[in-house]
Amino acid sequence: MSTKFNTIGILGKAGHPDIANTLISLYQFLKPNYQVSIDPISARCIPHFSGQIHPIENLAEHCDLLLALGGDGTFLSAARVAAGCNIPLIGINLGRLGFLVDISPNELTVKLNEILSGRYRKEKRYLLRTKIIRDSQIIHEETAVNEIVIHRWVTPSMIELKTAIDGVYLNTQRSDGLIVSTPTGSTAYSLSAGGPILHPSLGALLLVPLNPHTLSNRPIVINDSSEIEISFIKIKEIKAQVTCDHIAIPDVLISDTILIKKDPNPITILHPENHDFFHTLRDKLNWSSGYHF
Repeated sequence: MSTKFNTIGILGKAGHPDIANTLISLYQFLKPNYQVSIDPISARCIPHFSGQIHPIENLAEHCDLLLALGGDGTFLSAARVAAGCNIPLIGINLGRLGFLVDISPNELTVKLNEILSGRYRKEKRYLLRTKIIRDSQIIHEETAVNEIVIHRWVTPSMIELKTAIDGVYLNTQRSDGLIVSTPTGSTAYSLSAGGPILHPSLGALLLVPLNPHTLSNRPIVINDSSEIEISFIKIKEIKAQVTCDHIAIPDVLISDTILIKKDPNPITILHPENHDFFHTLRDKLNWSSGYHF
């Protein structure tokens, strides 16, 4: 095997019914040739584990390749801890849909052996970074792989949002909220809200309104170099929340401003050589069912 990767990290989905068997098989495959680092919960599933154990938030600092074992949610967690560490990620699918985790357990050793031997497709994906501004001070910063969502919270009323792109006014909307998505996230929440699918290679961001009051308020695609500024129309006090992937930032005030830009540090995903985004769409979304070419 190639020695390009010396220490391989594993981040597993806690509580998944198939996680233990897959973790054991994966560890037995890696142990003869690599150092293995793992999160504490996953380590308990492997009898006589003799590798390194590190908290999830520090795991990426102790490896030069990180395996996400679970579904897309697990991959998002892995991407967040790997962001800024300049290490690649591989997704192993134990979930249901899995747009980001493209190796199944029944082909794990074959596909992983190919990748570790240097036969893979490398892809960079950019993240979003949001800042919550209050009284001219940054009170919170967070990153997201898929999307940042501003939405109403514990209230039946719509919220009213004003959006500007690079300082230029775009629109004002009454809605349940607004999704700002990367191309990666275009197959996630944005897709459920009626947004288009963007190819991962596009340098674009996607703004998708959530249940807008005005039906002509449609999704819009903008350049990914843009800075998005979102503020609330100060008619009445609101309850709103900002969500970065599955991380919630509660208690956003009506006077707050939300700034969103592309994070300068991308993540790197390693795919099997036969990876095909369009095949993934057909497979996961059941397109062209019944047709064989």
